[in-house]
Amino acid sequence: MSERKTTVKRKTSETDVSVTLNLDGTGLGNIRTGVQFLDHMLTLFAKHGVFDLDVSCTGDLAVDAHHSVEDIGICLGSALDKTLGDKSGLTRFAHAYFPMDETLVRVVMDLSGRPYLVYNVRVERERVGEFDADLIEEFWKAVVTHARVNMHIELLYGRNTHHIFEAIFKAAARALSLASRIDARIEGVPSTKGVL
Repeated sequence: MSERKTTVKRKTSETDVSVTLNLDGTGLGNIRTGVQFLDHMLTLFAKHGVFDLDVSCTGDLAVDAHHSVEDIGICLGSALDKTLGDKSGLTRFAHAYFPMDETLVRVVMDLSGRPYLVYNVRVERERVGEFDADLIEEFWKAVVTHARVNMHIELLYGRNTHHIFEAIFKAAARALSLASRIDARIEGVPSTKGVL
């Protein structure tokens, strides 16, 4: 099997982003986005997905973190799409539940080639430290759109906003790790259409 690793770069008047994703990594995260909360979340994502993930971003943080967070999501989604290739032999579907103290999150994923995000998460706090809580949904919208995956993120219950977001990233990592595995029993693309 060839290495499933891709680098995607994106430079605009607002951001300069580079993302390298290795689906068959060891859980190493080298994350430098300028947005400390997102650095924390992406480090968890790499660790619990057992991906190697290198992310660097220089963005217009004097405005706010929106452009950086969204463009990192775009690059991560694009890297995932390219890394999966034609999706031959993929498990394709997966779900993961993740508990974090009082919080329980479920993420269900289909590497379908058709982007769709269901985000059923409501939090009481508008910010976690300096981080705007609304940006988590924007990040996942960007990932899903550019990775061309169907993803359902649901908060089953929980109160602590940090715990909720951490559980989302860990559950998403685990679901992606499972969905992106190669299953030797599957010949070709896992679809009756013959293409994803």
